[in-house]
Amino acid sequence: MDWQPDEQGLQQVLQLLKDSQSPNTATQRIVQDKLKQLNQFPDFNNYLIFVLTRLKSEDEPTRSLSGLILKNNVKAHYQSFPQPVAEFIKQECLNNIGDASSLIRATIGILITTIASKGELQMWPELLPQLCNLLNSEDYNTCEVSGGCGAPARPVPMSPAVLLGLTRPPTVCLLPPPPLRSHAIACVNQFIMDRAQALMENIDTFIEVTLRVSPPHLFALAVDEDPEVRKNVCRALVMLLEVRIDRLIPHMHSIIQYMLQRTQDSDENVALEACEFWLTLAEQPICKEVLTSHLMQLIPILVKGMKYSEIDIILLKGDVEEDEAIPDSEQDIKPRFHKSRTVTLQHEEERPQDPDDAEDEDDDDTLSDWNLRKCSAAALDVLANVFREELLPHLLLLLKELLFHPEWVIKESGILVLGAIAEGCMQGMVPYLPELIPHLIQCLSDKKALVRSIACWTLSRYAHWVVSQPPDMYLKPLMTELLKRILDSNKRVQEAACSAFATLEEEACTELVPYLSFILDTLVFAFGKYQHKNLLILYDAIGTLADSVGHHLNQPEYIQKLMPPLIQKWNELKDEDKDLFPLLECLSSVATALQSGFLPYCEPVYQRCVTLVQKTLAQAMMYNQHPDHSFALLGDLTKACFVHVKPCIAEFMPILGTNLNPEFISVCNNATWAIGEICMQMGAEMQPYVQMVLNNLVEIINRPNTPKTLLENTAITIGRLGFVCPQEVAPMLQQFIRPWCTSLRNIRDNEEKDSAFRGICVMIGVNPGGVVQDFIFFCDAVASWVSPKDDLRDMFYKILHGFKDQVGEENWQQFSEQFPPLLKDRLAARCGAVAASRSAGCGVPVGGRGFGERWG
Repeated sequence: MDWQPDEQGLQQVLQLLKDSQSPNTATQRIVQDKLKQLNQFPDFNNYLIFVLTRLKSEDEPTRSLSGLILKNNVKAHYQSFPQPVAEFIKQECLNNIGDASSLIRATIGILITTIASKGELQMWPELLPQLCNLLNSEDYNTCEVSGGCGAPARPVPMSPAVLLGLTRPPTVCLLPPPPLRSHAIACVNQFIMDRAQALMENIDTFIEVTLRVSPPHLFALAVDEDPEVRKNVCRALVMLLEVRIDRLIPHMHSIIQYMLQRTQDSDENVALEACEFWLTLAEQPICKEVLTSHLMQLIPILVKGMKYSEIDIILLKGDVEEDEAIPDSEQDIKPRFHKSRTVTLQHEEERPQDPDDAEDEDDDDTLSDWNLRKCSAAALDVLANVFREELLPHLLLLLKELLFHPEWVIKESGILVLGAIAEGCMQGMVPYLPELIPHLIQCLSDKKALVRSIACWTLSRYAHWVVSQPPDMYLKPLMTELLKRILDSNKRVQEAACSAFATLEEEACTELVPYLSFILDTLVFAFGKYQHKNLLILYDAIGTLADSVGHHLNQPEYIQKLMPPLIQKWNELKDEDKDLFPLLECLSSVATALQSGFLPYCEPVYQRCVTLVQKTLAQAMMYNQHPDHSFALLGDLTKACFVHVKPCIAEFMPILGTNLNPEFISVCNNATWAIGEICMQMGAEMQPYVQMVLNNLVEIINRPNTPKTLLENTAITIGRLGFVCPQEVAPMLQQFIRPWCTSLRNIRDNEEKDSAFRGICVMIGVNPGGVVQDFIFFCDAVASWVSPKDDLRDMFYKILHGFKDQVGEENWQQFSEQFPPLLKDRLAARCGAVAASRSAGCGVPVGGRGFGERWG
């Protein structure tokens, strides 16, 4: 359709757009009133798109402003647009996507993604095919916006033509910049995960053309210099392995050779993504057939990946040997949920891949700690179950060198390797165990805590064999040394030893009866020695002992040793304390084993259990009556009397984090607000809880169709998190800075906005590179302030002038020319004349120490 404006109406719209750039408050008020009136006429949106796309005689800021006003109208009223108006807007966007002006291209891109986010993909069937066709354009401007339109917070899935368009052979044209290449692959990866029919129909084209698995362009993208591109290629191959392995088989040799290289990539994120390939391949029926000839190369790579990195050792406090007197941080104790012991003992549940997370292997939080060491160990474990004894010829010489190596880090990795292959290679390892088990028992006394802890775990993996031998040969010395380690001065070793002893108890059962007195003496002594986290594991070890020896525990001597400390803990814990769960499980096992010996403790335990059930039912009824109120109350209490709230923060924060679910708007909104209020009270003490909530908050702020109030609350809370814990939040700055700025540019000046903007300024100081791509949005958000406090104004000034100094006068002039006049005037009012030279400012030192050096 070819709509044409009325000339008089067009001039009125242009005048309105120019007036809207006036710094005069009265004029602004008139403009806003006029906009409200004009929005009652659907044709007004035709005028706006006409100015943006066709009125090339007008200045770019005016055209862009027209598009941004239209974007806001789309966001607020698109469902009520008449169909001819909506169709005209969509067609104009697609026809002008390659506009010569970067500002206009960006505005059109924003407009397209806004329309798509309103659920219009179904009503705009030509969008994705058109974008894919445009990606084949020789004009990079067109390619850039076409690819970018698929890059909102959650990528719009495109057809394989997206990737084909962006990865044309170098003989045709130059490849686009890395972000576009990386994003293109990420878009197609969305298709792979969803098993989209469009991809399945084009799978051979995707593999053979996109990944260039044919000469002379073998893996043109796979060897890309940009690590994000390589990582996404690895991810694509891993997912294809799951959904269409039949199409990979002809190229499997080349793919395996490539993955061997990438598993050794200098970028650990790429190496980790590649390492996932071996885990996935091990689950495929063809694993043995395609991988046998490559084991000689693969096994040393996986073994090398199992060595602690320097950063791992720092994070694990590997140089700290005696820490038993240091109280546990509450964030170290992850939420624990009851599961039946019979389920726990099933095969899938009892095989941890790494002792670092053995005690909570079913906890989703452990995924955040997933690293190359753990992935390599897991891959070796599953491959050992595929190849069995065939794996050993490639490992035995390596193992001998590692296990007896003088450097503790290498010896530790060897012990981990030995544990990883225990299940799959057990039969082949039997001839070597009479020599290895005594060596591992010796390692329980190693001077390095990380060696002692890994030795505990690996020995637990061979507990079944140990128990099958005469007791005096291995069981007794192992039990003796493990009990010593249960009383180790290092908390990590205590934890590993207690877990390993529980495994030994399950295997040995009544073989332990002769040693019960000695065992109970040690476990009871640990009650007075253990900090909070390990105490929970101790409950499990005692409960497992009771299950294993049964009625043999029903002796007055044993009851007198065991029951007083258990009952003391039972009496100390409040009804609301989550530690009651593991203690109740422990008492349940002990009561079953003691039989009549438990009679003196029956009545008080039973009565309290009944009370707990009654309280829980009453709380459930209250929740059903008032499901949304408690988080708002928590936020109010935090503001009014934080001294009473603070002791419970460790308990509240995991609950708040779990309820950051935008599917339940009111609950999510109140939880988000409460977290922000807690931030301002906790200050730097908030650090342990950042990771519980940050990812969910970033996901919410990037989520399409999120209500305005929730977006604003989320942005304020992210800013407050960054204000009190900038080092933890700033690395994610690039992932939320744009929606953060657009969410807060429209709210009035207040204390919440003040604290949020202080946080964003501090984070930019820590990670200035995170704001570079979206700096204009930050400038726009700064300009939204009417009267910031003087010190906040100074923070704005330093950032803007620091950016200006870093990019240079000429680049800054080009950048600032994109600003509408109103934005320039407001920035000048807030932060000094950043478009002028440094001496024209208000005299605040620019950048701060080293600020300029951190940009880029």
